[in-house]
Amino acid sequence: MTQGSLNVISPGAQIGSNLQIGNFNTIGDDVVIGDNCVIHNNVTIFPGSRIGSGVTIFPGAVVGAVPQDLKFKGEMTTAHIGNGTVLRECTTVNRGTASKGKTVVGENCLIMAYTHVAHDCTIGNRVIISNCTQLAGEVVVDDFAVIGGGSLVHQFCHLGKGIMLQGGALVNKDIPPYVKAAREPISFVGLNTVGMSRRGMSREEIDIIHEVYKYLYMSDLNVSNALKLIEERIAPCVLRDEIVDFVVNSGRGVIRSAF
Repeated sequence: MTQGSLNVISPGAQIGSNLQIGNFNTIGDDVVIGDNCVIHNNVTIFPGSRIGSGVTIFPGAVVGAVPQDLKFKGEMTTAHIGNGTVLRECTTVNRGTASKGKTVVGENCLIMAYTHVAHDCTIGNRVIISNCTQLAGEVVVDDFAVIGGGSLVHQFCHLGKGIMLQGGALVNKDIPPYVKAAREPISFVGLNTVGMSRRGMSREEIDIIHEVYKYLYMSDLNVSNALKLIEERIAPCVLRDEIVDFVVNSGRGVIRSAF
């Protein structure tokens, strides 16, 4: 491990091998940091933080601070950062509460500067969250989602797999998988076909997703009737069932079409 001067590292912290630690960092008790991490200057890592291998944390970031939630009573909870994730300048990832017990940022994510990840959020793998985005408590963001800068996401919202969200969005509904969401109020504006193609999805798979959303968003049907037609007319498959299950289990209701 190489480190600069004037760091405060608790003897109760478990530090991996081959770390690069800059200057003026504070690493608290009950912290676990994996191998091959880079921690730049002026980073604060509070007790309860669990940081994987190959993580890079830029100056001013704060990981594992107590939740900004009045129901928090000092219970022991954690904040997890997955392998290969990058936290840019001044990002904040708070610990969980008794509700879920932990806040999780998955593997190989890019969390850009000034983003806030509140208590009990669950962020999947390979998620990109652009600058100044604010995620309220217990938000779920699935794998491969891309969130534009300056977005505000209401508590308990669920952002589906592979979505693309415009910058400056105000999100108070769930966003189903593979779509683009934009405008005000936030609405369905199409499929994230570029993202799907980049992840190697076939033309046939994209066509299935298009067919599902044709009934859900490009017809005059309400959600219940659209789901009935989808199940009647589209053969069961992983992609169809993934979207149907998301809509059926939506806690806040899904966004509506802009058209």
